[in-house]
Amino acid sequence: MDIATLVGLLGAIAMVVMAMVLGVGIPTFIDVQSILIVVVGTHFVVMMTYSLNEFLAAAGSGMKVLTFKSPDCHELIESIVELADMARKSGLLALEGATIDDPFMKKGIGLLVDGHDGDVVKSILEKDVRMASERHQQGASIFKTMADVAPAMGMIGTLIGLVAMLSNMDDPKAIGPAMAVALLTTLYGAIMANMVGIPIATKLNARDKEEKVAKTLIIDGLLGIQAGQNPRVIEQVLHGYLAEGKRPTAED
Repeated sequence: MDIATLVGLLGAIAMVVMAMVLGVGIPTFIDVQSILIVVVGTHFVVMMTYSLNEFLAAAGSGMKVLTFKSPDCHELIESIVELADMARKSGLLALEGATIDDPFMKKGIGLLVDGHDGDVVKSILEKDVRMASERHQQGASIFKTMADVAPAMGMIGTLIGLVAMLSNMDDPKAIGPAMAVALLTTLYGAIMANMVGIPIATKLNARDKEEKVAKTLIIDGLLGIQAGQNPRVIEQVLHGYLAEGKRPTAED
């Protein structure tokens, strides 16, 4: 669970709701016409832009920002060094019974145990990384499109409200509801774009980068094991993936 994303989302919603409550009350900000134009309309426009499967898959990608656990590169390096020690002492076949938590690393070890050449292992794993990244980027792209479409739909709703208002200037009772549609659609569009679309798209891009770094680290480590490199050498190579301040010192 990503605490920062959850707290940020709930905090933003709470602040908006609190402002409404302290103002004229929540019911004033609820309008069915505005919801239909902006919320429902935006989803249909985004669906039109992508295939149905891509659109539906975006929901799973969106949940990833809450459920995704950032890979701990320190733990990955420790696991790889342990596996390298085991392989150096007992051979690659000894890795078959090793307990490996990371699915990507487990897949790579399986390829090593099966005796595949290093180039083959690298090619298979790098393709896995590319395909996963493309899926993540697709999800981010859909939420970015949502962030672009929602304000535009809000503007359409505003124009609809203004037209309704101007066409009923002789009826004072009709001016208020029409003006409410004009303003609330803009509000809904801004909320969808800035509290949903943009943050999720940005977070998915960040998660994609983190995952690619972790998987590239794993690939380099596994290739080092396959080549029979000294575990300490593998460890030093993999420390290059860590930020300067997080690398172990000689005293460690």
